[in-house]
Amino acid sequence: MTSQQSLPCCSFTHSTLSPATIVALPQGSPEWHSYRQSRRNASESVAVLGLNPWITPYQLWLTKTGRFEPPVTQAMQRGTDLEPVARAAYEEETGLVMQPLVLEAGAYSASLEGMTLEGELIVEIQCPLRSTRSDLWQDGRQGQVPEHDTVQVQHHMMVSGAATAHLWVFDGQQGMLHAIGRDAALMERIQNGWEGFQRYLDQDIPPPLSEADTRQRSDDAWRQAAQAFAQSKQRADEAAAALEAARAQSITLAQHPREQGAGVTVTRYGKQDGVDYKRIPELKTVDLDLFRRRASEEVRITVAGLQILLHPPLHRLEKRKPRYLIDSRVSFVCLVGRTRFELVTNGLKVLRDTDCDCSPPFF
Repeated sequence: MTSQQSLPCCSFTHSTLSPATIVALPQGSPEWHSYRQSRRNASESVAVLGLNPWITPYQLWLTKTGRFEPPVTQAMQRGTDLEPVARAAYEEETGLVMQPLVLEAGAYSASLEGMTLEGELIVEIQCPLRSTRSDLWQDGRQGQVPEHDTVQVQHHMMVSGAATAHLWVFDGQQGMLHAIGRDAALMERIQNGWEGFQRYLDQDIPPPLSEADTRQRSDDAWRQAAQAFAQSKQRADEAAAALEAARAQSITLAQHPREQGAGVTVTRYGKQDGVDYKRIPELKTVDLDLFRRRASEEVRITVAGLQILLHPPLHRLEKRKPRYLIDSRVSFVCLVGRTRFELVTNGLKVLRDTDCDCSPPFF
């Protein structure tokens, strides 16, 4: 299992919190979402420690500072929809009656799927699809719990004070139960992680980015470059569409295999396609023509003169060996000194051939 980079943390010596109090908010309500924004929540603890496969510390910082609102994913919606069914299946399996509730202990919050009336046992419900991509199912078959799920359960136990937690993994039909005890060292690690992460929140400074992060840019230099690119891209797309339309019209007007006028030449020629070798059971004693794909017609349009090359937004420079074959996208090709020019259907390519010492004419 992969993990994100852990954040620096400071020393925090307590693995237990002050006694929890009940927060009278329905889970999933707008008020509940607003409340969680200012609290340290279990799923966020996983991200704070850099162990969340889906949310990095930087992404969590964007969310907690109000810069980004994460969307509701299909997996999240599936969990919400299946939770009542999963809780009923758990209660039938264990004979226990569990009460969902929201608890608070200082800055920490725990939205529990269920807790016994005595408070000694809590249940964490997860509803992943039963597939080879689900580490909950794969690790669970080996009697193990993924680290990111373990952190979330320990956070809930830390806030609630429960001695034991049940992790109930449910796929909509069947369930798998894990019993988990308290881990004081991991609880301390959670609190240390939050103390370190809190400095980024207080100072409004983002934590270090991981390879999974996308840095958000809003500075003037980036905005100007982005606008210039978007405008140039739009002009290039419009030019490509106009070029393709003109090319199609020229092909429609041309009735003879080779027609020329106003500096434009339309040439039609047949092309025998390659052999589909995957269909050949054996290469020996086989007539390859029997497996040859149907011949197709290709059309090439060439333009005399270099004035058509003046399209700066469409220029692209790259090094390559001289190449004289023209594919179906190329409508204009010429070589001048060591530079090859191709006018293709999606723009102009300028290809500089450093190894070319010849200057053939237009073709």
